Amino acid sequence: MMIIVFLIRTTIKEGYIMPKLNENYLNLKESYLFSEIAHRVNKYIADNPDKKVIRLGIGDVTLPIGSTVIEQLHEGVDALASAETFKGYGPDHGYAFLRDAIVDYYRQNNVSIAADEVFVSDGAKSDTGNITDLFDQDNIILIPDPVYPVYVDTNIMNGRNITYINADETNHFLPMPDHSIHADIIYICSPNNPTGAAYNKEQLKEWVDYALENEALILFDAAYECFITDTSLPRSIFAIEGSRKCAIEFCSLSKTAGFTGTRCGYTIVPKDLKFTSSTGVEMSLNAMWSRRQSTKFNGVSYIVQKGAAAVFSEKGMAQCRENIKYYQENAKIIADGLTQKGIHCFGGVNSPYIWFKCPNDMDSWDFFDELLTKAQVVGTPGAGFGKNGQKFFRLTSFGNRENTIEAMARITKLL
Repeated sequence: MMIIVFLIRTTIKEGYIMPKLNENYLNLKESYLFSEIAHRVNKYIADNPDKKVIRLGIGDVTLPIGSTVIEQLHEGVDALASAETFKGYGPDHGYAFLRDAIVDYYRQNNVSIAADEVFVSDGAKSDTGNITDLFDQDNIILIPDPVYPVYVDTNIMNGRNITYINADETNHFLPMPDHSIHADIIYICSPNNPTGAAYNKEQLKEWVDYALENEALILFDAAYECFITDTSLPRSIFAIEGSRKCAIEFCSLSKTAGFTGTRCGYTIVPKDLKFTSSTGVEMSLNAMWSRRQSTKFNGVSYIVQKGAAAVFSEKGMAQCRENIKYYQENAKIIADGLTQKGIHCFGGVNSPYIWFKCPNDMDSWDFFDELLTKAQVVGTPGAGFGKNGQKFFRLTSFGNRENTIEAMARITKLL
């Protein structure tokens, strides 16, 4: 008996039995973009405790959540204090009162969706990453460069082939389909993070036609739709004819209602989305996502969903628009300051982000360090979004007004 145990332990120790890891992680950059920014900023603050650092880097909001939403959050908390109103596990895909409110919000924007096509989640970041569970490893992924890093990293984690399309000054950071290239899954973010560029209806129609032609799927990130003020621009991919047969849409309340800390978003998966499997069986993406979520996700809390539903009320939306207007004014302050120094900007209108070329042809991480050490302002290096961002930089409008004005005074002085 003792000899057998010894042999088993020896076998394990020598490495004959060990877990096989997902070695695709070796292909990722050492750290996530915003983790690296936090590391550099924290080190600078520790070394320079007397310096006031202003953060215009990460897209986190600073204004408080509106009172209408807060009231409903409190009501949700109070409901848990009574046996008669207590809520335990909620519906996997969100409470009906919230899903219906989202459907009505889309209806107000002249877009028709059904409640059973809406899946409530803890945010667009989670869903844009988790949606990859539905797709085979062999799909060809088409991603613009520069782009939100989550799209790239989650596909690298799964070992998929990525084809990049250039978003640059020549196309105003709005790349269009190349019909000589085939893709199975296409990522589009409009208004875009990081560049702030937004597609018009005609441009999105070209992408929808391309997807239908290639029997491909568009993953459309509409997290910043609330910043669109140009009424000619679509706020949803589903405003485009044919899109229900080729698109999934992700949205978030993080920027719409200040839910960055509260966490709530939603994904719309049309029931029209059906593809044929290798064995000839028809598969519904709506049913697949439903199955995935019910297996791996227990839903957003009742408290948060109560607050989220209030976002879409008349009073709640009015308060959200006031906050958004505040951030839009911040964006104008930033863009005006850079323009006065002769620096051409992208974004800032229909978007909370301002994207611009680094001065003196600097690399973006070098400019990041210079801005931090000489002006004590934090931005986001464009290199973190892809090779086409190497010489570009992103500032956000989510700071408070006083800090935004002071930051731009420091930046313009440095420039």
